[in-house]
Amino acid sequence: MAIAIHWQADLHDIGRLALAYLLALPVGWYREKEAHSVGVRTFPLVAMASCGYILLAVPEYHNSIEAQSRVIQGMVAGIGFIGGGAILKAEGNVHGTATAASIWNTGVVGAAVAEDRFLMAAILAAMNLFALRVLLPWKLKLDARAQAQAQARKEAD
Repeated sequence: MAIAIHWQADLHDIGRLALAYLLALPVGWYREKEAHSVGVRTFPLVAMASCGYILLAVPEYHNSIEAQSRVIQGMVAGIGFIGGGAILKAEGNVHGTATAASIWNTGVVGAAVAEDRFLMAAILAAMNLFALRVLLPWKLKLDARAQAQAQARKEAD
């Protein structure tokens, strides 16, 4: 049995896998730094795996566009399952939705890299980090204001 190695294409694919990994790493690093359970290992692995799935289904390798569509559909469902595991409900509050959304976004980063949509992948990764890091203080202020209003209503009753 002969193993077919197409060096130029294979090296290009390896580069794309590495790029998907690297684009997801800052989000994972930030989540890890903030002591979240999903972080520096999960996010890059999701991006790299998503990239790999899309690369395996490209029409250039005798797959139809319909087959590629089924792979993407399965990948989206699988990533949704992983993200669903990050969502917790405790004491009437839901936690982990930002993590779940970030996992889903990271999958799209990997898929975009696989499709040579590098600018889209970079923008998705940057906006994910922006939403987690820059918008967090704003979210905390809004949450504190809502909690204060709820407490004031409770005391008024």
